[in-house]
Amino acid sequence: MLRRALRTLRARVSGRRPLRIAIGRIAQETNALSPVPTELADFRAMHYVEGDAILEVCRRDRVEAEGYIKNAELSGFVQRVQQLGEVELVPTISAWAVPGGPLSHACFEALASELVARLRAAGPLDAVFLSLHGSMGVLGDRDPETTLLGRVREVVGEIPIAATLDLHANLTRARLETNTLFFAYHTNPHRDHAARGRRAADVLVRAARAEVRPVVAWRSLPMMLGGSPTIDVLAPMRGIYGRCKRLEAHGVEGAEVLSANVLMCHPWLDMDVVGWSTVVITDGDRALAERLADELAERCWAVKDRLPDTFPSADEAVQRARDATLARRLGTVTLADASDVTTAGAPGDSTGILRVLLARGEGLVSYVGVRDPGVARALAQEPVGRRVDVEVGGHLDPSRQEPVRVSGTIAHVRDDPGHGKRVRLTIDFAPPAGTRSAAGRVELVITEGPTFNVKPSFWSDMGLRTRAADVIAVKNFFPFLIFYAPYHRKVIYVRTGGTTDLDAAFAIPFDGPVHPREKVADWRAIDRRRRGL
Repeated sequence: MLRRALRTLRARVSGRRPLRIAIGRIAQETNALSPVPTELADFRAMHYVEGDAILEVCRRDRVEAEGYIKNAELSGFVQRVQQLGEVELVPTISAWAVPGGPLSHACFEALASELVARLRAAGPLDAVFLSLHGSMGVLGDRDPETTLLGRVREVVGEIPIAATLDLHANLTRARLETNTLFFAYHTNPHRDHAARGRRAADVLVRAARAEVRPVVAWRSLPMMLGGSPTIDVLAPMRGIYGRCKRLEAHGVEGAEVLSANVLMCHPWLDMDVVGWSTVVITDGDRALAERLADELAERCWAVKDRLPDTFPSADEAVQRARDATLARRLGTVTLADASDVTTAGAPGDSTGILRVLLARGEGLVSYVGVRDPGVARALAQEPVGRRVDVEVGGHLDPSRQEPVRVSGTIAHVRDDPGHGKRVRLTIDFAPPAGTRSAAGRVELVITEGPTFNVKPSFWSDMGLRTRAADVIAVKNFFPFLIFYAPYHRKVIYVRTGGTTDLDAAFAIPFDGPVHPREKVADWRAIDRRRRGL
């Protein structure tokens, strides 16, 4: 309250009326192929904050999303606006769920209705800021974030609206027609959440004060893959994202560029239009915005054939890990299950890597996580130290996965608030006959909620030392590269057959040919059609 009073006092001294800017979030990355729907309980389990409590968690010394990230987009926006002054923030709701299957209609309606109701009750506003993902799916709605932005626009009228997006967002013509100013991440693995919130704050405040006149240009590319490994600090994407950053920092020939973005899309979406996009916002210079959006699109199309290498099978990957003696001696070998990436919405119940480690992991200390709600709940009722024999995994997505039978000792039980039970089974190998060599073991962590092992704390929470492992299996594409950097000495991406296989999305009907599912000679005709030209 004191801070708000001080901002109001500064505004009175300057002679300007404080701007009233509403802020909020509804965000989730959806995998349309997952059979596990996302419900309101999933948002409440991870991050659901209402009203003035949002301002509290967005303070520099607080954690915006507990257990996930300290300062994200809302923190960056709030802290920057408070530095600028002469702004009254009107917080609505902040709802963020871990990636998963499509939201049920009831879940989406509850979230959207709450946000809209709070905006309606807020009274006159000068601007709105939203933190979105850009690749959220809802059962029965093939473009739900456009639906959300449209409902917001109906309530607030023709005032500036800005939204941050994940760089794996997907854009459509209808979404651009909501006249929203977009600010996407420039980093992969993502680490500029707060920075993009700050950028959005700078531009939105200036737009609300009529100090700039944003004009938006965009291009839609018929490509769902390319630019491998799509990491911003490595070629070929380093040059493309470097160009975006330079445009925003320095402009072009004295002209300011308010926002420059490349979005690499999330291919596992049940949408008509899926593909990479470029978005550029300038201050009143439409010709420049169009030219730069076109330039970035050409840069992206030029790397369309930089496709990921073919990932090895679990059998091949485990053998490579076994052969990597020096890497295991100096640290760990990380096996990334590229087919069951829970941070891209997969169910997390793949047993492909576990099955091979159980059959061929003698002499190795291996850490594996598998989601199986029923087994986790049942084992959590047993005492630590009890030996059990169970079938685990493959129950959430039986069309793609099969359960595997394991025998082990319950070593640790944990209750994750909102996400349920987590149980660790120690599965020891029998020592080779007549030898003194290490037998090895598999430490299996069975989760009731999402198997979110992006960070080493997933294992330390269960009484395991990351450095003690020879092999660690994660269900993630990129962020683990940062968090496991002190430990892993070799990374192997593995194909086990699941909802995040890079070609799994080829089965989804789109609006026409999309590279690399089909051969596309040129992007421009499809782009013009998508933009309604």
